[in-house]
Amino acid sequence: QVQLVESGGGLVQPGGSLRLSCAASGSIFSLNRMGWYRQAPGKQRELVATITRGGSTNYADSVKGRFTISRDNAKNTVYLQMNSLKPEDTADYYCNVRVVSHDYRYLEVWGQGTLVTVSS
Repeated sequence: QVQLVESGGGLVQPGGSLRLSCAASGSIFSLNRMGWYRQAPGKQRELVATITRGGSTNYADSVKGRFTISRDNAKNTVYLQMNSLKPEDTADYYCNVRVVSHDYRYLEVWGQGTLVTVSS
């Protein structure tokens, strides 16, 4: 009963920037940890960044200093600002949200994915 809608992916040149958005809707009592994962062809899905309800963040070493995760609790939305993009950042990016529903169920929900391609 909780849905995530991702947006913001696209094609950019190395060194460029993109901002991903993930909006949650449905039977939401509270949003807990929110995050972004990515999966490149032939590779395992890996954590990119997470942010807790209190604003504590965690980043993969490969994106530290370049990516910034943030959230707007009023909009039930998490963002990923990606700067200084590299070809190795090319992947499908997936939003992940931990949520307590209105009937007090703990859920972990995945978005549909949005493709980021960094290429000259």
